[in-house]
Amino acid sequence: MSLVTLRVNGAEHTVDVDPSAPLLYILRNDLELRGPRFGCGLGQCGACTVLVDGTPTRSCVTPVSRATGEITTLEGLSRNGELHPVQRAWIEEQVPQCGYCQNGQILTAKALLDRNPKPTDAELRNGMDPVLCRCMTYYRIQAAVRRAAQMMAASGSGGRGGGEEEAL
Repeated sequence: MSLVTLRVNGAEHTVDVDPSAPLLYILRNDLELRGPRFGCGLGQCGACTVLVDGTPTRSCVTPVSRATGEITTLEGLSRNGELHPVQRAWIEEQVPQCGYCQNGQILTAKALLDRNPKPTDAELRNGMDPVLCRCMTYYRIQAAVRRAAQMMAASGSGGRGGGEEEAL
């Protein structure tokens, strides 16, 4: 066991863990965060996705010792009780069916819109492709990402970098 310090959702946490333990286990078991989910355990489905310095990262296959940046989980997206535009769009578009993949979908969508505030349909599909949805709600997911992009553009929080303003 070793002391490992993690910066999660803006707060610093020091935990005594095996450095090779999957980040997912530490987030769920030690920090009691329920956003990231165990799905396949192979880093393929995306249910365990967290953002590390803004990059979607599969926490089920990432050793806690390698999670050295700012970690954002689903719980860390809202600020002062206000949902992030992606979260609001998910609700407004009624995306979830079973809801299991939503953590990965929402965090992947946030990262996509931070990189590319105005994705084309092809960029949107490609950007969201790494996260599997067994309920097949992909059309609602795409509609929610488009709505979130519009919300973020309207509020001026359209991600990093500018980009041409054009209709999605």
